[in-house]
Amino acid sequence: MEFTLHGSIEILERTPQTLANLLSGLTDSWLFCNEGDGTWNAYEVVGHLIEAEKTNWIQRLEHILHEGKEIPFPAFDRFSHLNETSSSIQEKLLEFQDLRQQNINKLRELFTKEEQFELRGFHPAFGEVKVRELISTWVVHDLTHIAQIVRVMATRYKIDVGPWKEYLGILNAR
Repeated sequence: MEFTLHGSIEILERTPQTLANLLSGLTDSWLFCNEGDGTWNAYEVVGHLIEAEKTNWIQRLEHILHEGKEIPFPAFDRFSHLNETSSSIQEKLLEFQDLRQQNINKLRELFTKEEQFELRGFHPAFGEVKVRELISTWVVHDLTHIAQIVRVMATRYKIDVGPWKEYLGILNAR
């Protein structure tokens, strides 16, 4: 499948509601389960998505538009969200929804011409990257973290499913 802005936005605008449907009203035993030391729970993943909305996607796209590939865009601290634990999951989901809507609106404003998707920026670790690659990564980042949350939640019942584990691919793949 080839990149399209419309196709990307189809996923980006659904992620907040997908997470709200999955996580709203759940007990802490679901929200805070993880796969062991150094892994994230659903609450932390939502925090990470919020931080990316604040400091990653649109900021890097704007950086490419203003600086091109001459100046690398700032590194993204993928772990900064781990310092914040005072909000409820409901507050986090609402914040994510608001930030995402603002960022989708900004994305539509910034990119109105097909040729803009070939513009290049400079990633501090990867080197030259294209706008379409960054937007595509944003989409796959969402899907990755949705899958992560579902996998972590399924792992909570890994032992409880007994012999059916053999047929439950989510419990056997990492």
